[in-house]
Amino acid sequence: MQPQTNGSPHLDTENIQSNSQPYYQVPGTLSSYYLERQKRTESNARSYPRRISIAIREAKGIHVTDADGNIYYDCLAGAGTLALGHNHPVVLDAIRQTLDQNLPLHTLDLTTPVKDAFVEELFASLPSEFAKNAKIQFCGPSGADGVEAAIKLVKTATGNRSILSFHGGYHGMTHGALSLTGNLKPKQAVTGLMPDVHFLPYPYGYRCPFGLENGRGAEVISRYIESVLKDPESGIVSPAGMILEVVQGEGGVIPAPNQWLKKIRCITKSQQIPLIIDEVQTGWGRTGKLYAFEHSGIIPDVVVLSKAIGGSLPLSVVIYNQELDKWSPGAHTGTFRGNQLAMATGLATLRYILSNNLPNYAAQMGDRLMNNLQNVQKEFPYIGEVRGRGLMVGVEIVNPNLPQDLVGSYPAFPQLASCIQAECLRRGLIIEIGGRFGSVVRFLPPLIITPEQVDAISDIFYSAVHAAVKQLVPVLSEVS
Repeated sequence: MQPQTNGSPHLDTENIQSNSQPYYQVPGTLSSYYLERQKRTESNARSYPRRISIAIREAKGIHVTDADGNIYYDCLAGAGTLALGHNHPVVLDAIRQTLDQNLPLHTLDLTTPVKDAFVEELFASLPSEFAKNAKIQFCGPSGADGVEAAIKLVKTATGNRSILSFHGGYHGMTHGALSLTGNLKPKQAVTGLMPDVHFLPYPYGYRCPFGLENGRGAEVISRYIESVLKDPESGIVSPAGMILEVVQGEGGVIPAPNQWLKKIRCITKSQQIPLIIDEVQTGWGRTGKLYAFEHSGIIPDVVVLSKAIGGSLPLSVVIYNQELDKWSPGAHTGTFRGNQLAMATGLATLRYILSNNLPNYAAQMGDRLMNNLQNVQKEFPYIGEVRGRGLMVGVEIVNPNLPQDLVGSYPAFPQLASCIQAECLRRGLIIEIGGRFGSVVRFLPPLIITPEQVDAISDIFYSAVHAAVKQLVPVLSEVS
């Protein structure tokens, strides 16, 4: 396969890592040693090491090196946390300056010049219509805690108790956030989750829940939601809020159509339901806009941010319309909400993203990656759809040997998706899988990825798909 070549914008090339080619060797004793020790000592709840069996020794830019010296392209990037890749110079400089100046590393919610500068720059990066009436709450250092804060905020402000969420949504693993998450597996063994959570259909064009083609499902979903919220016998008491992802990440990289999101914003406004946008994975340029909700032009009531905003260190905030600021002092606290080092690295990261117009660059590199992956799709019918926004890209793996559904889509093929992931790892590429039945291969590379790296990653993926199909499909055919 020969991926197409497009031009790239001017960047500060001194701070972009060189295009060194990854290589893969047979795993040695050091990686095996660390992996075995991890297996013996860590919780059974560990997840990534079961699928990405490496022990990382060092990392730079888009590359990580394992304990045996094998180099990989990292298209997981801390699940989107590493907007500038590993150990970017501006991040390291911010850390050094903070340490050299004896700045406080931990202040609870006491303010500092670093915190003040971070808030000022963050508010300036938001649409003015939102920022001019905004307040911010610093949370514990995870996106899930930000979601918990957002839930408490809207319940306190409205006096209502129901929360509306969506099929396929992912909002975290803490008690309330897990209650809002669509994935059933982590919820099965946990009793007594937060009550009054109501799930609504999400516009998933490839697998429309209403069996409608050509995007008509999105319109039906918005009409259905409007009808439910106006129905005095819907069974849903007055909602305190609605939470959604503009691009569902763990749910399979599913972008919401812009017109659908505009309609949802109109519905929630007319019904006086605060709209919470979960930008934990999409925020700060990932989707080709600084914030994913900007694609549609809507103004939400609440935005939850984490991952990239800490510049690779833990940080989480909730930004919301000041009309909702009705909770009392101490209503949401947390020891590590005063992570000053993360605010310094986050500030440096945001300034770099803006000065280099990385959202626009991510849109171009995302188009290049999707075009390359669509070329792979032409050769392999096991790829049902390539989709995404910016550098948040998903490839749905399907089984074309089984009957199609009502909209002509083939069933998910999670065994092949897992095999592709393993073959990518063997060739020096770290990717993740997610989505319905674990059948979507996900790409979340750093925003500083070069065109040459996009093409090299695409070539590795092509080779991995070829090997996985050759290896797995005949075996499954014989079994069936």
